[in-house]
Order: sequence, then C-alpha cells, then structure tokens
Amino acid sequence: MKPFLILQLRPERAVSDNEYEAILAKGGLEAQETIRVCLDHETLPDGLSLSDVAGVIVGGGPGCVSDPPESKDPVEARIEATILGLMPEITAHDIPFMGCCYGIGILGHHLGAPVGQDKYGEPVGPVLCEQTPDAEEDPLLKGLPQRFHALVGHKEAVEALPEGCVSLLSSAPCPFQMIRYGANVYATQFHPEADAEVFDFRIKAYGHKGYFAPHEVESILDACRMADVSVSGEVLRRFVARYRTGSDPAGDSAADQAQFRAEG
Repeated sequence: MKPFLILQLRPERAVSDNEYEAILAKGGLEAQETIRVCLDHETLPDGLSLSDVAGVIVGGGPGCVSDPPESKDPVEARIEATILGLMPEITAHDIPFMGCCYGIGILGHHLGAPVGQDKYGEPVGPVLCEQTPDAEEDPLLKGLPQRFHALVGHKEAVEALPEGCVSLLSSAPCPFQMIRYGANVYATQFHPEADAEVFDFRIKAYGHKGYFAPHEVESILDACRMADVSVSGEVLRRFVARYRTGSDPAGDSAADQAQFRAEG
C-alpha cells in the first residue's frame, strides 16, 4: 500500500505532534502508513514522487496566503511556496488531496480565486455546516447528515468558488466550508482532524495569535466541549479509506450512516 504524505506547517513542536496524532486517529492511520514532513524545519524528501503516495494531507497553521508578501514570516513564506509548488501537479493529475483549513486557501489561491480576510473569517469554535446539492453523491459525504458541527478558527477564507470546483459544504458565516476540484482534490475550511481535546490544546498554544481575546478562552472551550463533531471526523476517515484501498468508503459503513442520519 502506498503511504499518505502528511505535510505540517505548525512551528510549535508540541502542537504539530498533537495535530499529527489527531490526523492518525481521525483518519484511521498508523504512523508507518504515512510520510510525515514538518515543513517549518524540513524539506520534501529527495526524489519524492506524488505518484508514489496514496494521497496528500495538509494540516493547518497560523499562516495566511492572503497576507502581504512583505509581511510574511520567512518560514511561513517558504512553507507556502513549497505547498504551492506541488499544486500544479496535484490539480493537473487529480492526485488525492485533503487540505485542512490552510489548505483551502492554498487550493483557492492556486486556482486563481480571491482569498482574503475581509469577508468570511470565523471565530474559534464550533460551526454548523450544511451540505449543498453537489454533496449528495460525493463519496466523502454521501449518507451523512445534511447538517453537522465542525470546529473552525480562521482569519482568511476563499471569497468566490474557484473555477473548476464544486461547493460541498457551507456555513452561515462562511459559504465555502468544503470544496472539491476534479474528482479527488478536496479542501475544508473546518478541521476534520480536530475534536474538543485537540482544540483545547491549540487554543492554549495560540492565545497570542489574535484569534480571540484572553477573556474568551473559557467560553470557547466550553462551546467546543459541548459540540458533537464526530461527523466532521468521518470526512477525514472516508478520505483515507477511499484512497487507501480504492473502495467506496460510503458503501462500507451502512451502520455508521444509519447512526449519523438518526443523530442528525
């Protein structure tokens, strides 16, 4: 079986490790099934060919592709250039891709869509996502509830649907919560790998990044703990299942689908 290439952007080692463990847990992956690259201090492996991986998963991070170039931290600028350097091959050959939060900005920017910080940013916490008509037959969403909660927290967002993409999920504050380009290139504005415990860790680590005021921490944590985000994690599990084996992940979990529909 081909490994999944997991690209991480977070310079805080403890947060990066926590995110990696969350991706493994929610995706149903073992560490030996992955190639992990922490782009804040590592480069892509020599000789890496995307044809040799089952798919690419990009984690989140504090950087924004919409920041003015002159204001970008050099490490964040290098990370951005590295991932953007992969996108032409990924989109041209429809290589399985799951961009989480930061990744939707990368995909949108690569495809020429406006990405900015003036319209659709969302505060840290749970948000209610809703399927669009195009989601009904998508293998990552088919059979899941029409509405479910996910965890978000982002300053920038895609401001118009990129050319060649379909919109799969939306929320009231942000119209593009999940998009797909071609058949296999996905990006989410929400964090499919995250649950309340993961966000608890990140909230405490990113208190100085301007996502929220210090006095808001406890109320944000309470909201995250109260939200059921199990369905959003199913999106990542299905992505891994689909490209690990080439089977239809929506067809392999009828009992889970019935449970999700009942709970939704």
